[in-house]
Amino acid sequence: MSDFANEPGMWAARAAGAAAGAAVSLIYLLPKSKREAATRFLTGLACGIIFGGPAGLFLMEKLGLAGELSGSEIMLSGSAAASLCAWWGLGILSRLAERYGARR
Repeated sequence: MSDFANEPGMWAARAAGAAAGAAVSLIYLLPKSKREAATRFLTGLACGIIFGGPAGLFLMEKLGLAGELSGSEIMLSGSAAASLCAWWGLGILSRLAERYGARR
């Protein structure tokens, strides 16, 4: 498994999927500031790179696509999904904290 994870193509798929997931997320929940956009994009990128492999394997198993996808496709889709979920989670928590955190 260590040989599989250290291939340059897999790292490129992780980075591309993570960046794509974070970029697509901008369309659905627009940030209010440049700082919020940068923070959420970098968080999505990091989570996509870190959790892309496990997320891709989980999705492949749950969707019944074993044997249908290549390793790069699994890594790309997993990284995009992990990035998208992290970005959404941070965005929602940020909005909730802004809305309810100021009330006393």
